[in-house]
Amino acid sequence: MTVNPIGLAVAFFILAAVAGTFYWMLHPPTTAAERAASKTEEEVQEMIGSGSVIVVFSEDIHSENMMGLTARLARRVKARLLAVYIVEVPHQLPIDAEMEKERRGALDVLARAEAIARKQSVEITTEIIPARQVSQGVLDLVKRRDVHLIVLGSYREGKYTDAPLGRAIEVIAAKAPCDVLIGVQGVRGRPLATAIEPGEAAAGK
Repeated sequence: MTVNPIGLAVAFFILAAVAGTFYWMLHPPTTAAERAASKTEEEVQEMIGSGSVIVVFSEDIHSENMMGLTARLARRVKARLLAVYIVEVPHQLPIDAEMEKERRGALDVLARAEAIARKQSVEITTEIIPARQVSQGVLDLVKRRDVHLIVLGSYREGKYTDAPLGRAIEVIAAKAPCDVLIGVQGVRGRPLATAIEPGEAAAGK
């Protein structure tokens, strides 16, 4: 049988074109939106990396509205999650003074944070930190740990009606050596946390 070189070349060209078409159909080029989404995910991974994510609570910083969102983020990028409650100690008291009422309030808040994290199957550690000022307590903690992200919540009530972030949050955001995520819950906003009954966290369910 005689093989015509020209015919062979044409057949090979057609075969390559068909194969290329099938490959293009199975592997279409990504859209601009897909590329942007991938870039954003990479940036989040780079921002947090393998470091810690700290969610801050205090008498004036209410971060429950960010806890569920943070737990989902930590689970996705396998970050370590730490919830801290900063207890402000008046200057007339020693820094290690027993402040039983404030400690009980801190334990209640942190128990709720733990319950939210457990619902997202995320490991979390909690800590109560005494400090003269909330902002300084957070900044000192960041210096001692490998922190890549600080998460803060705030609210629009009482003395912060015209300044919902509050002074402590402004100082932390301005001086922190890492990224800071601030969630301001709107007037009609709904907490970004998995619903938990009030008594459930205390019962450890």
